[in-house]
Order: sequence, then C-alpha cells, then structure tokens
Amino acid sequence: MAPSSLNTNHSWSYDVFVSFERDKFIKRFVDHLFSDLKRKGIRALKEDEDLRTGEDRSQQVYRAIEQSRFLVVIFSETFGSSPSCLRELVKILVCKENEPDKYQICPLFYNVKPGKVVNASNFSELLEVAEKKEVDQWKEVLTKAVNLPGWDLEDLVNG
Repeated sequence: MAPSSLNTNHSWSYDVFVSFERDKFIKRFVDHLFSDLKRKGIRALKEDEDLRTGEDRSQQVYRAIEQSRFLVVIFSETFGSSPSCLRELVKILVCKENEPDKYQICPLFYNVKPGKVVNASNFSELLEVAEKKEVDQWKEVLTKAVNLPGWDLEDLVNG
C-alpha cells in the first residue's frame, strides 16, 4: 500500500506489538529485536517492563495490540501450542479485519517453515485448557495467519 493511501487519523501508543512464544530458544532473538527497535526509537511493548502488576495481563496485552501500528507475529515450533499466543493472534486478526487500514501484520517464521506451524500445533492438548469452539477458532486463525505474506528467517542471509 502506498504511503499516501494510509489513513493517518490514528494515534498509537506503540509502533510495534510483538507476539511470540516465550521459550528459551526464541528469547535471544527477541531480546536482540527489542534492543534494535529501542535503539532506532521505535516504541514496542515489552511486557516485563510495560505491563502493570495487579492488572489483568490479557486485557493489557489486548489494549497494546489495539494501540500498535505494526503487529509482528513471530511463529516458532511452539507458537501454536500456546493458548496465550493463540488468543493474541485472534485479537490481532480481529483488529486487522475490523480496521484493515489501521494495522499492518508482519509474520516472521523463526526456525520453522510456514507450512509446519499448524502441523506442529497440538490441538488435542489444547482441548484440555480450552473449549472446542475456541480451539477450532485458533486452528482457523493460525492457518489464516501463516498464509499472510511474511519472512522466513531461515531463508534470509544470517537469519
């Protein structure tokens, strides 16, 4: 989309919201990403610094998603097995569908090919923590999201 066609009537609290599974393998990459964003003056929600204790984490995260221009989703092998990541993904796609000119979704694939993200998800285990209707929704949005244009970090020079 050309810059002139962007609707600039929005104000954002954050330039970027990053959704990722908090595991030890991706932590170093995400730490570097946040450092680079901060160094370049890009405002990104960093949960351990920006979320207020005593308030519901989910509601704070959903507000941050709504108040961010770019929604970066870092898909890893474990992303699709995390209820919190899948709930964030639902919120991200709902925001994009409701206000397509306001949000830009940027999928990144970290050590996983786009076609493997859905297959690596253990939806039967997710049924132990969520209702079938919600798990079906997660599978649908996950399938939709991995098919959005994005970057496979394994295919980029030096990741």
